[in-house]
Amino acid sequence: MAEKKLVLVLKSTSEYIKYSGAEAKKYLPQLNRFFESMNSTYLPLLDMCERLENENVPFKFGLVLSPVVCTLFDDAEIQNQYLSWLDNRIEVGRKELEKSSYSAEITDNVRRCLSYNQKAKEIYTRSKGKLNKKFLEFHKKGLIELLATCGTDAFLPHYNDIPEVVNAQIETGFFSYKAFFGEVPDGFWLPELGYYPGSEAFIRQYGFNYTILDSRSFLFSENTPEKGIFSPARFENSLVAFCRDNSTDSLIFDEDEGYANNPLFLETKRDIGFELSQKELLPYFGKDSPRYSLGYRYWARSEDEKTVYNQEKAGQKVSEFAEDFLSKKAELLNTAASLLPDEKNVSLLVTLDLDTFRTEWAEGLFWIENLFRKVSSFGVSFELAKNLIENQYSLQRIKPCYGSNTPLGYGEELLSSKNNWMMRYVRKASERMVDLSDRFPDDTGLKARLLNLGAKELLMAQSSGWAKMIEDDDFPEYAEMRFKQSINDFTAVFDALGSKTVSTEWLTNLENAHQIFPWMNYKIFCKKTY
Repeated sequence: MAEKKLVLVLKSTSEYIKYSGAEAKKYLPQLNRFFESMNSTYLPLLDMCERLENENVPFKFGLVLSPVVCTLFDDAEIQNQYLSWLDNRIEVGRKELEKSSYSAEITDNVRRCLSYNQKAKEIYTRSKGKLNKKFLEFHKKGLIELLATCGTDAFLPHYNDIPEVVNAQIETGFFSYKAFFGEVPDGFWLPELGYYPGSEAFIRQYGFNYTILDSRSFLFSENTPEKGIFSPARFENSLVAFCRDNSTDSLIFDEDEGYANNPLFLETKRDIGFELSQKELLPYFGKDSPRYSLGYRYWARSEDEKTVYNQEKAGQKVSEFAEDFLSKKAELLNTAASLLPDEKNVSLLVTLDLDTFRTEWAEGLFWIENLFRKVSSFGVSFELAKNLIENQYSLQRIKPCYGSNTPLGYGEELLSSKNNWMMRYVRKASERMVDLSDRFPDDTGLKARLLNLGAKELLMAQSSGWAKMIEDDDFPEYAEMRFKQSINDFTAVFDALGSKTVSTEWLTNLENAHQIFPWMNYKIFCKKTY
């Protein structure tokens, strides 16, 4: 009988948000987004890997670290700001412990949150802030598989008629991965799993061996995949396509029965940064600063708003849910194995968005750790996707259809009534960038610096993260401002090249502010023969 494999791929992303000096204080609520990801996602994930390895617990999973995230990891200024941010959070916890008005239960939760921040600082200090290096070490051991992705979180179907943009985004991701990790990976992650017929050609030409599709793209292929979602297939150009298991989303986040919404779990929306009075918050926030989370949360999801969070009871429930998940997936794989007796492996690929875990399920990473600890009892094992495509040329050829992993399957919230105005600006800028790269094919010096800056600003404007922030009312004014800033900066580059005049001070200041893609060559937007 076929061996039964679970493939787990974790993904987290960020927008390029970096500020210095007085601006860092002004935009601390926005910087707080990335710092919370460090605290709640990347450092606990690294800690989990180290703990499992030290205890000889087998684990394997794929991890998508976007070029923006890797850039922020390595930025010395961001590293110092994060340590300062951590010190502030630790100080918040110490002041919270001094409050005599708190019950014993709440005080225990203050200690829990304080300990969490202290441990984050210890992990970060121990790793010397070199998170890319630490994750790469696990990659080289064959425990983590690092996947490449686009330069920014661009939804590629929006540019299917501008192939130079699609190529530039993939090429930027390719060179970024090589710059940070020194090799060419096997897998390529499509942002939002946004696939359109033909995009596989751009992925394959950079040497990637596989990508991942939403089940709607995969199963609605022109020719039906004979083995369903339990085996990868391949495109006409032999790029391998894995299909994600869509049912996991509702299993975890269903409003009524999803794991994450159990009343024993931490209510992530109730933070002292939003609940304390303005007077109590003055030591932490500036006088005119908007409120943002401080990382101290004491309440459970219970309908009774006065129910205090109990970490021990939540941990027991996490363990139960891990067993329930593994039981359901093992049953599914056993059924598939009985229907595919000639297969060496039957597999099920699960993708998890760690950003959603951070905002919706505080216990999510502990649940993942429990999966690794308990999986051997269910007759299945975790495997890396790249290890399941040894015979990729024997796989069935399919022709998938357009789709994504967004709720309705077609990227609808990225082009909604709230944010659709953005598209005409970014597409016009994209057309201009392609034109500029052909008009100035061999320029050097100041012109090349201008063109490289324009390419960077365009790539940042193409990120779907700004549209999602506007759609979700997550600092929408800031997202609009940043998007317009990138478009305006690109337009300034375009006008400067047209008028043959440029302020070198303006150019230098902007280059220093946006220290991303330092190897950038604007020729990635040149027209090519496809």
